[in-house]
Amino acid sequence: MTNFNPANYVNTVNAIARAAGVRILEIYEREFKVEQKADRSPLTEADRAAHELISAQLNALTPNIPVLSEESAEIDYATRAAWPRFWLVDPLDGTKEFINRNGEFTVNIALIEDRRAVLGVVYVPVTRVMYFAGDGLGAFKQLGESAAIPIRVRRYAGKQPIVVASRSHAGPETEAFLKSLGEHHVISMGSALKLCLVAEGAADVYPRLGPTMEWDTAAAQCVVEAAGGRVTDMQRQALAYNKSSLLNPWFLVSGAGDYDWYRHLPAA
Repeated sequence: MTNFNPANYVNTVNAIARAAGVRILEIYEREFKVEQKADRSPLTEADRAAHELISAQLNALTPNIPVLSEESAEIDYATRAAWPRFWLVDPLDGTKEFINRNGEFTVNIALIEDRRAVLGVVYVPVTRVMYFAGDGLGAFKQLGESAAIPIRVRRYAGKQPIVVASRSHAGPETEAFLKSLGEHHVISMGSALKLCLVAEGAADVYPRLGPTMEWDTAAAQCVVEAAGGRVTDMQRQALAYNKSSLLNPWFLVSGAGDYDWYRHLPAA
């Protein structure tokens, strides 16, 4: 794998995400049972079906690259730390949105190398919108089978900002951030779509002042960064992957420009 190039896998991974989306929609359009995982988060048969499809197809595509999925068995850090690269997958990001049938759920597939996402695919099954990016490739949005178009973050001009907020996980810290901004417009959204809205220039900032896992953000972070934006923790450092704990810190997603969004964060 000396000459390994992530961009060579984009088209195939896009196709895998679409296939998982088809499987998810088959279940979405009928009655399904909802279970509860140990952490009390919801789990459906669509999560499992998408996990099995994606894992099987990624293993066939790159037999020597491990797959870490939200729905796979836990893999200890000593094993993961030895991986030079691996696939990081959320087969159904936004299970609550899936259950509520609001369409705001995604399939997230990222390739992690040296603690960062070098390829990212975020697919929205209901709308058939695909966001994808890779090192040396740029960031793109594609609707169905139409031609993919390049996307870029927008530069905040200092007027009324457009803020993305979580539909299912807004808390008092986020409310304090919004209040500090003054006049603003909020878009409420579920899943990794929040990051993608910043990536395509439809929003200026997304504060995530609550828990997420690495598989929630990796693919979309790749898209944001390739589009010229940033996904940074409270120390203003880019989110890193394959940590001993797979829990992300709080973070901000922002577009272009030098505006200091951190000054609106509530005091620790």
